[in-house]
Amino acid sequence: MTTQTAIAKAQKKATNVSINRHLLAAAKALDVNVSKAAETGLAQAIADKRTELWLAENHAALDSSNVYFEKHGLPLEKYRSF
Repeated sequence: MTTQTAIAKAQKKATNVSINRHLLAAAKALDVNVSKAAETGLAQAIADKRTELWLAENHAALDSSNVYFEKHGLPLEKYRSF
């Protein structure tokens, strides 16, 4: 299930948020669904933060792997056809 599908099927909870009045006016003028736009933006912010945390947690392992490949090359490189 994609994130967008999960968002669409999830149970909703009412909440209050403060939004820049100019953005809100533009959204209303353009018939933008503010709740949907907020959910989409929040889902993206969560995904971005999870990626950032994963990269920070795995930084040492990624660096170690990169050093290995720089030193030894790819293990099966001689079999590559491109």
